[in-house]
Amino acid sequence: MVQASLSPAVPKPDHVPDALVFDYDHRNDPALLKDAHNRILEIAKIAPPIFWTPRHGGHWVLRSHSAVYNASRDTTTFSNAPMPYEALAHINANLPDDKKMLIPLPITVDPPHHTHYRGPLLKPFSPKAMLALKDNIRTLAAELVEKVRPDGRCELMTAIAEPLPVTIFLLLFGLPVEKGRVYRDLVAEHLHSPTTDSKAVQARLRKVADAMRETILDRRDNPQDDILSMLWQSEYNGKPATLHDIENYAVMLFIAGLDTVMNGMGLGVRHLAMHPELQKQLRENLALVPEAGEELLRRYTFTVPPRFLLNDAEFEGVQMKKGEMALLFLPAADLDPTEFADPAAYNLARENKVHIAFGTGPHRCLGSHLARIELQVLYEEMLKGLPEFRLDPTKSVTFHGGHVIGPDEVHLVWDV
Repeated sequence: MVQASLSPAVPKPDHVPDALVFDYDHRNDPALLKDAHNRILEIAKIAPPIFWTPRHGGHWVLRSHSAVYNASRDTTTFSNAPMPYEALAHINANLPDDKKMLIPLPITVDPPHHTHYRGPLLKPFSPKAMLALKDNIRTLAAELVEKVRPDGRCELMTAIAEPLPVTIFLLLFGLPVEKGRVYRDLVAEHLHSPTTDSKAVQARLRKVADAMRETILDRRDNPQDDILSMLWQSEYNGKPATLHDIENYAVMLFIAGLDTVMNGMGLGVRHLAMHPELQKQLRENLALVPEAGEELLRRYTFTVPPRFLLNDAEFEGVQMKKGEMALLFLPAADLDPTEFADPAAYNLARENKVHIAFGTGPHRCLGSHLARIELQVLYEEMLKGLPEFRLDPTKSVTFHGGHVIGPDEVHLVWDV
C-alpha cells in the first residue's frame, strides 16, 4: 500500500458553501498514488463540478469539462501568472540578469504578453517542423526497443519512456545529450518538491537556469541549428533578446520538455500491456495507431495546471475570491460523464474523442504536435519490435500526483 503524507487541512472560508467542499490532495491523495485514473474516475462521478479542498492552503479544483474548458479560455478571470507580469517587471527592472526573478515564458504570463513571447516559438514547434523530426524519433525509439527485446522484460520509464523524449528534446533545444541525467534530476527536484513559496520556487528555477548557462551563452556567440540559437536571434516587443529573456524561455521549455510526455508514454503503454486484444488489433493494422493514441490521451490525461483568480468572480454559479488558486483538473474533465458516454471505457471507435489533454485557449500546449508524434511512434515501434507484452504480475505500478500525473515505474514482461 502506498504511504502518503497529506497536506494539513485548513479551515473553510466563509464564502465556500459546505456542499462544495471535497477533501482531495492533488499531490498525496493515497488512492491517486495507488491507481491514478481509477481515483480520477471516482472524483469525476462523485465530486461537485467545481469543489474546494482544504489541502495545500485551501484552493478550488475545476473538475467538470465545462468548467475546465471555460476557465481555460477566460484569462481575464483565471490567470496563469502567480504574480502579474507588470509586478515582476518592476521588481526585475534594476537588477542584473543573473539576479532577476525568472518567469517561465510564455506559460506564466497572460495575453497580451503571452502572445508576444509565444510568437517566436510557433514556427519551431509547428506541425511541419515536428514532422521533420519523425524519422529521428523513430530511429531512436526502435533502438531503445531493440535494446531491451532480448531480455524479455524492462522497466519502461527508465529504459524507454524517459530517454526517448528527453534525448529528442535536448537535441532540438541545443543542450548536450550527455548531461541528460543531470537535467532530469533537476526537473524532478523542481516538479516534485512540496515547497511552493516563491523564494523556494525561484531557487529551484535558478538551479535549472544555471545548469544551462554555459550552453545558453555559447549559442549567443556561436549560433547553431537549434531552438536556443533561434531564440537569441528573435526580438521581443521590438527589442533584441537579453540573457534574462533566454533564461525565462529555457526554464519553461526545459521543464516541460524533460518531464511531461514521458508520463503520457507510461500511461499509454500500461494500458496496452493490460489489453492484449488491443495490441493484436493494432499490430494487424498500424494505421489505427493515431486514433488509438487520441483515445489513450482522453482516457489518461495527465496534466493539472494551476490558475489564479485575478478578481472576485462568480463562475458557473460559484463565488470565488481574488488571489485564490484553481486547479484545472484536465484528467477529470476528459472523464466527465456529461461530456463522454461511458468515460471509463477505452473505445477505439468512440465518435467523440476530442479531448483537452493538451489544454485549450491561449495557453494550449505548445509542444502538443511533438508529443503526439512521439507517442504514436513509440506505440508503433513497441508493437512492431516486441511480441505481446504485459505487466509484470510481481511488481505493481505506483503513481505520482502533482501538476503532472503519471506512473513511477511500469515493469513489462514478454516471451522470448
